[in-house]
Amino acid sequence: MIFSSKLIEEAVQEFSKLPGIGKKTALRMVLQLLRTSKNEVDGFTGAISRMRHGIRFCVDCHNVADAERCDICANPGRNRNQICVVETIRDVIAIESTQQYSGLYHVLGGILSPLDGIGPEQLNITSLHARVKDTGVSEIIMALSPTIEGDTTVYYIARQLADSGVSITTIARGIAFGGELEYADEMTLARSIAKRLPIDNYVKVASSS
Repeated sequence: MIFSSKLIEEAVQEFSKLPGIGKKTALRMVLQLLRTSKNEVDGFTGAISRMRHGIRFCVDCHNVADAERCDICANPGRNRNQICVVETIRDVIAIESTQQYSGLYHVLGGILSPLDGIGPEQLNITSLHARVKDTGVSEIIMALSPTIEGDTTVYYIARQLADSGVSITTIARGIAFGGELEYADEMTLARSIAKRLPIDNYVKVASSS
């Protein structure tokens, strides 16, 4: 692309760094901002800046937070006997949208993937062990995407917690194997949470398939 303005070119370059945004889409965004009032643009850029500089991560579950603890962990109305283990913050948002789960969460920050250099040390697994030990939680719900890497992570954590006495369940296979949790529709995800299985049943089904 040939630009008549260096400022527009720089703005397009920055927008095109976002995932899924090509140069043409970035240009449309920039031109839209040119048609927007300066006050609105200042509000837009200010919100992004405040988010990036002010965002924190919950000391308990590693979800995004505005304070030391996220709104979910700080909510006294949540069921503190359940912890739903998810891969990313987007999965927390997806499950919360179903309005079918009232417990707590634990964000791993990824899943085990040796080929990508992601081992247990790169994930928030140690802090999960500490929560199980210190809080007396009775159930761990494994809500990871049903992929090979996701299943490997489920098996690893289940083995690590085998002697803890906590019940370990996993979401039902309403989500197709190989699918991504964040792309599941809310009804399917809600059904998977409601019909979760004991981890022993899950392992038997997976090993026989």
